[in-house]
Amino acid sequence: MVHTCVTTLSALPFFILALPLASNKIYKTMNHTKAVKMALLASMVPFILTMKHLVTSISMTANLVHIHSTDVTLTVTMGRYSTMFMPTALLVTWSIMEFSPWYVKTTKLTTNFTKFLMIFLISMLILATAGTLLQLLIGWEGVGIMSFLLINWWFSRSNANSSSLQAIIYNRIGDIGLILAMVTLIMDLSSWDNDHIMLVNTKNILLSIGLIMAASGKSAQFLMHLWLPAAMEGPTPVSALLHSSTMVVAGVYLLAQYHPMLNSTLISTACLCLGTTTSIYAASSATTQNDIKKIIAFSTSSQLGLMMTSIGINCPNLAMLHMISHATFKATLFLAAGSAIHNLQNEQDIRKMGATKITLPITSSTLTTNGLALSGLPFLSGFFSKDPILETMFSSHLNAWALLATLVSTTMTASYTLRMIILSLTKTPNNKPMMMFSESENPQTHPLIRLTLATITVGPTLLTTMLNTAQPMTLTTLEKLTPTFALMLGSYMTLEFIYSDTTINKPNTITKLLNNLAFFKTLHRNLPNISLKSGSLLSHQLTDLLWLEKSGPHTISTTNTLQSKTASLQKGLLKNYLMSILTTVAIMAAILYCY
Repeated sequence: MVHTCVTTLSALPFFILALPLASNKIYKTMNHTKAVKMALLASMVPFILTMKHLVTSISMTANLVHIHSTDVTLTVTMGRYSTMFMPTALLVTWSIMEFSPWYVKTTKLTTNFTKFLMIFLISMLILATAGTLLQLLIGWEGVGIMSFLLINWWFSRSNANSSSLQAIIYNRIGDIGLILAMVTLIMDLSSWDNDHIMLVNTKNILLSIGLIMAASGKSAQFLMHLWLPAAMEGPTPVSALLHSSTMVVAGVYLLAQYHPMLNSTLISTACLCLGTTTSIYAASSATTQNDIKKIIAFSTSSQLGLMMTSIGINCPNLAMLHMISHATFKATLFLAAGSAIHNLQNEQDIRKMGATKITLPITSSTLTTNGLALSGLPFLSGFFSKDPILETMFSSHLNAWALLATLVSTTMTASYTLRMIILSLTKTPNNKPMMMFSESENPQTHPLIRLTLATITVGPTLLTTMLNTAQPMTLTTLEKLTPTFALMLGSYMTLEFIYSDTTINKPNTITKLLNNLAFFKTLHRNLPNISLKSGSLLSHQLTDLLWLEKSGPHTISTTNTLQSKTASLQKGLLKNYLMSILTTVAIMAAILYCY
């Protein structure tokens, strides 16, 4: 009975979400926001049953085609990860879609905007519930295409055009990795089915490289992180959905789902190094930014690095726990920032804000609460998901440098978050005069309050259900309190910097380096330029100037000149003429003698 209920309700959200997209008549009675709300209610039953351990995994399979020894199937799998992820994505999307009409009310294409968000959500749910790699590829490509369309929503802006192209190009690198993994599996196992793959548990190095490459491109890990801050050119609701529970977490979700195939020291070390480098670099970059959306974007990259670090220490459950808690407070941060930006006439510089705690109290309180959750303040969701990762790293003696880098990243997270809160919400107003502030509309405030309540409650709820095994307490009190000390140190550094130093210093080399994304844009732009120019020069030299020129006009010209010189009788070459006559006479005499 339980399995039947879960099987039915796991397919019901897809059916509900597809209804308003399939028919305009249905859309008039059940719009996109209502459909997401109903799908959320339907997804809660499998979530509760799975968390209570009444079921472990439910799969529904439909055979599509049989090619030689390979069965191509369509499989929807509701395991622990997918049943946790689905209600989180639906809750976040419901809040964002309720917020979006208020934010983009100046455009005439509000319905198309929410429709794009709906397709974006469906693609991510297809990825999360995929029982085969082929089905996962469909969802993977779906979120990539929809991210391109949504980032480029303001298509008249040149920056939006270039940012959307940048996002799709970097994601193509991740697609190459995923396709490499699929080709490796189909050659080794002749199957893309998850159950078969996990049962065989192959240890092919190409498979691991492909999965890490795919995760690095989609989740914006170090060296492929440049598209993430550039994606801020899209509308703020797009940034909220993109950075919280859809596209950017797809790479980490992929590694958590297929973690048994990455169970090797080399691959774990690669994930650990990649995650810690991403975390500390993104946190360092966030401390030098003044654009509120870019600060939150770099914090997303830093938290994705922390999730990758937990994959590297063989704790995919902790990565999923942090992914779920991160989705709620990151979506709220973006929506609160969007509320402030919209009321400040599209001003995004935190130095030109200030005193919004008086004019926008709900926005300010939700931004503060979720910012503290991002910093890891005790008893908020960020604390319940970040602390287990740090405690697990403390219990290992092999990754001391990674632990140190993660603690530095945690300190910087507290620093730039508190700086953003103080400059944007407190102190004196630095915005333009005669601005009309308003928080009276429900679509503006209700999503913020709902997601903030989720931020407060989701951490302890998931912690008690996911980590249900008894863990031996092997850490000292100092080690347990170290993350809190890092939070306090980062806060103290920010307060000391803001309130004690009033002089304006010239930006140093490190600040310039971080503000310019360590000049990775220049490097990534020059590499293809050099390759394209060298290829063009090589083809020009070999094809145009060598083969075509030598075999074409140059050869004809040289031949004609030589022929004209030798064929002319007025050159005064008497010896040549005499030799020609004698040769002709000798040949004729030889012919006559023979006959």
